Parts: sequence; structure tokens; C-alpha cells
Amino acid sequence: MRRNIFAGAGALVLTLLLITGSMFLNQEQTVVHAQDIMVPKFEADPYWPKPLPNNWVLGSTIGVSVDSHGNIWVLHRPGTVAAMESLLTRQLADCCTAAPDVLEFNAAGDLLRYWGKAPGHDWPTMNHGITVDKYGNVWIGGGGKGQPGPPPGSVAQFPANLLNPTPPTYVPPPGSTSPHGAKHSHSNVYHDSFILKFSEDGKFLGEIGRANASTGDADTKDVRGATQIRFIPGTDELLAADGYGNHRVSVWDGKTLKFIRMFGAYGHTPSDADLPVYNPNSPQFGDAVHCAVPSNDGYIYVCDRTNDRIQIFKYDGTYVKQVVMEPNTRGGGSPWAIAFSNDPQQKFMYIADGANEKIHVFDRASMKELYWFGGGGRQPGQFYGVHSMTTDSHGNIFTGETYHGQRVQKFVFKGMVPLSTLLNAHHVGNSEIGK
Repeated sequence: MRRNIFAGAGALVLTLLLITGSMFLNQEQTVVHAQDIMVPKFEADPYWPKPLPNNWVLGSTIGVSVDSHGNIWVLHRPGTVAAMESLLTRQLADCCTAAPDVLEFNAAGDLLRYWGKAPGHDWPTMNHGITVDKYGNVWIGGGGKGQPGPPPGSVAQFPANLLNPTPPTYVPPPGSTSPHGAKHSHSNVYHDSFILKFSEDGKFLGEIGRANASTGDADTKDVRGATQIRFIPGTDELLAADGYGNHRVSVWDGKTLKFIRMFGAYGHTPSDADLPVYNPNSPQFGDAVHCAVPSNDGYIYVCDRTNDRIQIFKYDGTYVKQVVMEPNTRGGGSPWAIAFSNDPQQKFMYIADGANEKIHVFDRASMKELYWFGGGGRQPGQFYGVHSMTTDSHGNIFTGETYHGQRVQKFVFKGMVPLSTLLNAHHVGNSEIGK
């Protein structure tokens, strides 16, 4: 009988253990399931775009845009091509020379069209940002404070040492406080105080502002170091991230080129006052207001780069909230560019981080980071100075890299997969998992 009692008790304990273990297992499975959401997967295409003709090379690649035909437009800075990369320009070798500023590629990576600086109108000292509107017009901004320099690759650009492999760099003016070398002083002339409008073939169509004309953040005729141009969906309202010289987002009529409205951080009136950077609670935008991207559902997402934050507004400039991102980041700051997934809800938001060299993938509704991909390096899929970004109708991501990155990359959308498959394969990172 005693054996039967012990046996019965043992069976009871085993049963309880099995039940308890099953409960814990179910809880663990619930936790894993909560994290194992479906997310977009991307793979870098190392063969996109195809090699350029005419021994052309790219300099700092400062803007990318997709038009209504699915073609990809790239803007780069010919003047940043190094001396050893421009020997052909000076007829010292068979290679190479800077490509024209603007290049159009199809989805397969074939070069379709190209053009650049032409006489008869202003041209940026430091071109910055490109977008193609619904009519096929091409818009270009500029962030250059100083006056235009010599022709790219010329003897005038490289007079002392033709074999110097280092491209020219901007020398900050005395007293500069900006990590980018451009102090927000409105007592000085700022050359790139305009936005240019062209046809697809490079014909000059018009201009917002004029060179050297800006009077500061209150100016309703000019911009000041505009970094990016986008259009509010369903309208002709042009959003300018404005920018390197101003501390604001300005809105203009894309047809009449007239000023409509402006707003600063938290929806306040923009101010010319210089404030310290790297402050996520700064009462105004810092250097630079690097993107202003409208979503389909009525919001504008603003990259306040060196304050390591994204501020969200309604189309009319009403402040909604802000999200601090990588707050310990110094250098150029964390949020540099924003693009959305191509589903109607734009569920996912992609944020280019040019200091930490990542693309952060966020759930847009909650503004929570899901994972990041990339990392610093020069191999396909890595980044050096990831600066600009856009998505096409197929969900692919295109990025441009500045500084010595000097390239554009295509990340092919490979469908939706469980987040755990990306994490377990070590294809992506996520600092929140396990916390």
C-alpha cells in the first residue's frame, strides 16, 4: 500500500510538473510570438547600377528620387571627385572624370539620361537633394554657404599637387560652431539661397529664391541651404527642409513658386538664433534640418539631424510629437533621411543614419524600432555616409552615400518574413530584443 501511495504521489507530482512546464512553455511561446512579427527583408544588389560610360565616376552622392515611371534619379557633387579620380579631365590619363550632376537610371540600372550645370541661371555651390514631381519636373536644392569654385577636376581645382588623392574639403570659417562647417550667422551672405526647377531633359524652368539673397528665417522670398524637396500628396505644395542656413520647414507653391507658410521646431516661429547642437529638447531645429517627408495620411516627418530627433507635424505645421533616436550620437547626428514602405498604409518607415551607418526600420504607427541593417564599411550592403534614400513602387530601397562613400545602392525587397529569421541569421540588428 505504501508503494502505491508513493507511486500515486509521484504520478501526481509528475503531472503537476508537466502542467506547470506546459504553462511556462506556453508563456515563452507567447513572448517569442509577440516579438516574431512580419517585417520586410532586403538584400543589396551589388550590380546596380551598371557601370557608367565615358570613364565617369561619382562624387559625394547627395540625392536620390524615383519618378512616376519607376526610374531612379541620382544627384552627386562632381567637385568632390579627387585629383587621382579626375586625371582624364586634365588629359593626364585615360581615367577618370566626374559624371554630370544629374543622372537617370531605369530599374535595371541602365543610364537613361544625364545633365548638369548650364549657363544662364544660378547653380548650387553644394547641390543637395533631388526630387521629381508628378508632372516630371526635377527639383534641386543646395546647401553651400560660399561662392562657386573652379570647374570640377580642373587644374584650377588641383594646382599644387596633381597626384593628391584627397578631394577638397570645406574649411570652416573662423568662429564656426557647426559640425558641418557652416555657422548659422545671418550677417553673412549665403550663396545657395534657392531651389531650382528643371524639365526631365535639364531645361531650366524656374527658381525659388536667388543666389546670395536670403535674409534669414523670416524670409518669404528665399530659402537658405535647402537640403531636400518633397511634395504633399495630392497637392502642388512643395516642402523644403530649410535647412543648413535656416532652422525651418518652408512650404511653397510648386507652380507659382510663391511662399505659402513655414514652421520651426514644435511648430514655433523659426528663429535665427544659434543654439548648441546634440540637444533633443532644443526649442528650435539645429544644423541641419535635413529632411521633411510627408506621409499619405497627413503627417510630415522632419529630420533634425544634430539634435538626434525626428519631429512629427500635421500638413499645416501643427506639432504632434517627437522621437529621439540614438541620442548619444555626435558628428553629423542620427536621422539623415526618411522613406516609407510602398503599402497603402506606409506601415514601415526607413530612417537613414549617416553617423551610425545604418538603415533603421520602424513601425510607423508606434514609432518603435524593429531592426536595423547595414553597418559601416565599403562592401555591398554596408554604408559610409549614408545620406539620402527613397523607395520605389516595388518596395525596393535606394540609398546615396556622401563623403568618401560616393555611390548609390539598391536594396531589393525580398518579401515579408518573421523578424526572428533575420535576427537568428545575423542579417540585421535590434538592440531592444532581449531587454
